[in-house]
Amino acid sequence: MKNALFLSIPFLLFSQLNHAETLPKTHEPIVKKTIKKAVTAPKPVYPIPTKEQLAYQEMETNAFIHFTTNTFTDLEWGNGDESPAIFNPSALDANQWISTLKATGFKGAILTCKHHDGFTLWPSKFTEHSIKNSPYKDGKGDVVKETAEACKKFGVKFGVYLSPWDRNRADYGKPEYINYYRNQLNELFSNYKPVFELWFDGANGGTGYYGGANEKRKIDAKTYYDWKTTIPMVRKMQPDVIFFSDAGPEVRWCGNESGIAGETNWNNITPDSLYAGKSGIEHLLNTGSENGTAWIPSEIDVSIRPGWFYHAKEDAAVKSPERLFEIYLSSVGRGSNLLLNIPPDRRGLFHENDVKSLKGFKAILDKEFKTNLALNASVKASEVRGNDVKFKAKNVTDGNKETYWTTDDEQKSGSLEINLGANKPVKYVLLQEYIKLGQRVKSFNVEVWKDNAWKEVASATTIGYKRILKLDGVETSKVRINIKDAKACPVISNVGVY
Repeated sequence: MKNALFLSIPFLLFSQLNHAETLPKTHEPIVKKTIKKAVTAPKPVYPIPTKEQLAYQEMETNAFIHFTTNTFTDLEWGNGDESPAIFNPSALDANQWISTLKATGFKGAILTCKHHDGFTLWPSKFTEHSIKNSPYKDGKGDVVKETAEACKKFGVKFGVYLSPWDRNRADYGKPEYINYYRNQLNELFSNYKPVFELWFDGANGGTGYYGGANEKRKIDAKTYYDWKTTIPMVRKMQPDVIFFSDAGPEVRWCGNESGIAGETNWNNITPDSLYAGKSGIEHLLNTGSENGTAWIPSEIDVSIRPGWFYHAKEDAAVKSPERLFEIYLSSVGRGSNLLLNIPPDRRGLFHENDVKSLKGFKAILDKEFKTNLALNASVKASEVRGNDVKFKAKNVTDGNKETYWTTDDEQKSGSLEINLGANKPVKYVLLQEYIKLGQRVKSFNVEVWKDNAWKEVASATTIGYKRILKLDGVETSKVRINIKDAKACPVISNVGVY
């Protein structure tokens, strides 16, 4: 013990002397350095979209193309007993379809490869109720191939609709039909890829030809198709495909065919108890669920005509360009994607009236959203997250979708004031959340500076991928967005003023 104490004394003396040499001189001030804590991005509010869902939502406008034997029988739902001989378009031109869509702003096209009648628009090896037994191109035609090739030519994404219900098949309702259906999917995804979206209809079971039985058949839509096996099979062939059905799993139905998304429109729903064909869920599908467990955005399917297939009697009932623009505002303008149906006529062409309306619709879009008054405009925010320039207010007007303004975590409200520089007429205000971090905003309003005071001109609930509010028309030099409530700190990537 004495030895240990003896050894420790010189060590302590040496240590003190050594430490003294490092101390600052008395005439030099001691500078205390403050280490600034890094300001991190907000944590995601789950659920969040996959990269495939993000790419899909950025498409915004896609087209449906309903075309089959129904076009020639003047029906909406074929019974399945049609003769393939009736399918004989005189001037079919898929290039006309897709070039028209490209010119009018559509990013994707989904073809009804097989509707409920079971007639296939490609020469399927698994059925005789097919284009291969029609007079079109002497049985050598393939409308699916022609459409897919036209999509590649004009830079439009190609999608397929394959009705799970088949009123032609004798084995519909039996287990063996599921193998037949999967064989059809395998043909489509092997021979016509890439396919960006696969569309499952919610119509399942009912009266039909069924190989001559001419009876009514009922299936359990929840279990019969065994989607838990079918969907992974398709995804293995194309991992980035988007699946649409009433409840997803990637995109859901909006609950109506009128072109109207919910005024409140959450991208979230809880799909555990949902399945294609389930009744009584239309309102839920239209509005989504604030606390839903899965990111499943809605798609707005609506036809340019009263019917889904071409009928000559509807040539004068084509929706006007102005009506299509209203539908755009109530679909894309509420955070959903628009799927507008344009059915080819018996020639196999988009009818002149439909084309004229599409071109008029595009002209209105270009005119109304030609000039973003907010682009690069100065912006003030009520607060900025950590006072960090990464999250500054100017991010909402810089034209970069990857930058955003946000607040501190505990702050679930905030304001953005955009200075337009001078009094200018304003008709629309557009907002976008940075949905890679989830959907957050629950309510907000828009004010304009008028008569030396702020005046509310619009209010709404959700924003999501995109929200467009149409104003009555006002002249103002400043616009203020007030986020009144959110699930977490608001994260806004874009504000447009038009």
